[in-house]
Amino acid sequence: MYITDTIKYIGVNDHEIDLFEGQYDVPNGMSYNSYAIIDEKIAIMDSVDARFGDQWLANIKAELGTKCPDYLIVQHMEPDHSANIDTFAKAYPDAVIVSSAKAFVMMNNFFGTDFADRRIVVGEGDTLSLGARTLTFVTAPMVHWPEVIVTYDSADKVLFSADGFGKFGALDIDEEWTCEARRYYIGIVGKYGAQVQALLKKASTLDIKTICPLHGPVLKGNLGYYIGLYNIWSSYETESDGVLIAYTSVYGNTKKAVMKLAESLEKGGCAKVVVNDLARCDMAEAVEDAFRYGKIVLATTTYNGEVFPFMREFINELTERGIKNKTFAFIENGSWAPVATKVMKKSLEKCKNLTFATNDVTIMSALNEQSMAQLEALAGELLI
Repeated sequence: MYITDTIKYIGVNDHEIDLFEGQYDVPNGMSYNSYAIIDEKIAIMDSVDARFGDQWLANIKAELGTKCPDYLIVQHMEPDHSANIDTFAKAYPDAVIVSSAKAFVMMNNFFGTDFADRRIVVGEGDTLSLGARTLTFVTAPMVHWPEVIVTYDSADKVLFSADGFGKFGALDIDEEWTCEARRYYIGIVGKYGAQVQALLKKASTLDIKTICPLHGPVLKGNLGYYIGLYNIWSSYETESDGVLIAYTSVYGNTKKAVMKLAESLEKGGCAKVVVNDLARCDMAEAVEDAFRYGKIVLATTTYNGEVFPFMREFINELTERGIKNKTFAFIENGSWAPVATKVMKKSLEKCKNLTFATNDVTIMSALNEQSMAQLEALAGELLI
């Protein structure tokens, strides 16, 4: 695959993987992207997952023929991108490793060497000449590891964006970008919104025509769309009008309340109502929805003086990623001592700029006239 006349794709697709990072379901696999920049000198951008080292080296050879790379530029040290650094170094003993100071410390941890005899340490604003083009390095700490750098090629106006602008899914699968990019961003990068905002500010000073991420497709054309979404996601703003209802239900009574609320919202003209059963849905999808919509209803049973485990996990996923700028509403169920709403509100206290609905719903085992009236009042409040 040619990105430009002088930038070639040499990455791999992974359809063997079931869970990315041991937790994210990836039914359409993953791509581990690597690129060759061919000039008077040749730079390879990042490596790939350990299981694909032979294929990656074969891809390099297929593009370069008898030529040898002069540099391996390492932007990010997560093993899905760095596992074959040592393999590359042995295959090309004259090549120089280019990366940040923190990355070389990590290389020593991973491989037992920091390549002190064949390395270039780069930081903010440093450059590397390949001949007709010069690469400029931009630091991107905590997007989403501390050693991360991104690289700008001013000749072809290409930003090599490390994990930024990545998505789940292999490149030989045709699927819409936004959903899996959103799930990827919220799940993996979501906690580091301030750092992403800082990187977007730096990127805004560059003339970018193409974005080459480490996962997912190369982005060309309408870059404002992708950058705009990243700005929304990293500033924790509402992307889509609508209400998310996330619930757990043991014997079905909480579910009945949730369905009645959803029905009332839809009849009232709510733009979108999304309902997630936290015991059965993809948790990462539910977390993605929570960051996408501006209003979130949490509905669960009191369980062992706390909340049902799947709800506790869901709230932890939200608070861990620093969710903010949202309105939360609460439905609790309990046969003798309901405390779920109190527990949920307490769990969300550390998050910033949250609004709690004034109409809480309490169900004593099953819906009755009183709790039905509370549901209707909550629906009215959410429709405003």
